[in-house]
Amino acid sequence: MLQIYTGNGKGKTTAALGLAVRAVGAGKKVAWIAFDKGGDAHYSERKIIAERFPEIDFYATGLDRIDVRTGRFRMGVTSQDMEEGERGLSILNQIFSQARHDLVILDEINCSAELGIVDEQIILDLLEQKPAEMELVLTGRNAPMSFMNLADLITEMQLHKHYFYQGVKARPGFDY
Repeated sequence: MLQIYTGNGKGKTTAALGLAVRAVGAGKKVAWIAFDKGGDAHYSERKIIAERFPEIDFYATGLDRIDVRTGRFRMGVTSQDMEEGERGLSILNQIFSQARHDLVILDEINCSAELGIVDEQIILDLLEQKPAEMELVLTGRNAPMSFMNLADLITEMQLHKHYFYQGVKARPGFDY
């Protein structure tokens, strides 16, 4: 199956993490490629995955987007961002060719495609190579319609209210 977690609400990566834990609990082999989430100082899920879930093959790609001093995210796309996106797609190609994972999570792939960090058509071409028995999850805002047309499940997180708009900075353990 192909699952998509998208929308402007909070919880897309968190939902994927919950699914990964559930899959590991059932004895499944999981791979996680974090697109556009580079850097070592952020993203608390990496620490717990590394320490407690060695069954999850985790790959971080992208440049650091969080400024620790301000708690704000860096906007814009650089050529280095695109190089990192290509590296993530290369890892995905390798995972597909090895066909040894039951679940593969492509975290932030939707917005990476929308921003041009990765090419939407290249992703679509790669999706055609997905082993039939492999579950695939695509997360991130603004999932392209081409992805949604292929999906078996789409969950849209809807924003109703967020403390960010009241000036609260991103908080470790809750927001990253």
